[in-house]
Amino acid sequence: MRLCARAERSAGDARRLMRGWGLAQSDAEAVLARLVGDRFIDDRRYAEAFVREKLRLSGWGAYKIRAALARKGIAPATIDEALAQAEGPEMAQRLRQALERKARTVRYATPYELKTKLIRYGLSLGYDYASVLETASALNPDTDSCDDFF
Repeated sequence: MRLCARAERSAGDARRLMRGWGLAQSDAEAVLARLVGDRFIDDRRYAEAFVREKLRLSGWGAYKIRAALARKGIAPATIDEALAQAEGPEMAQRLRQALERKARTVRYATPYELKTKLIRYGLSLGYDYASVLETASALNPDTDSCDDFF
């Protein structure tokens, strides 16, 4: 209870912690049921906090957030609800800011190389290809289309 009171935890996190402590599976499930019943652990609340943190502080996109929450054992419906609250024009603005920041620090020989690096960077942050391509093209309009290779 003390660990859950200090920081938001998911049920998967709690299971991993208890497994690491050597707790028997049945005992761990009983403890987890009590923590969930007393609302120390709530996967919906955890997912919402995780999405807010990763969007605002880390600049992650929806794909990367979805994958991280799935690895933590959060149900897909819960992930969808948490992401639905955060998606919108704010995500597009964050992507633009991240790509602008990257464009100032990356080395490139041609505008096409810059655009390619920006696209790779945007995808690595977890944004969808269409949004990344549109934003990179808007930042660097002097390049040919990258779609010629597909």
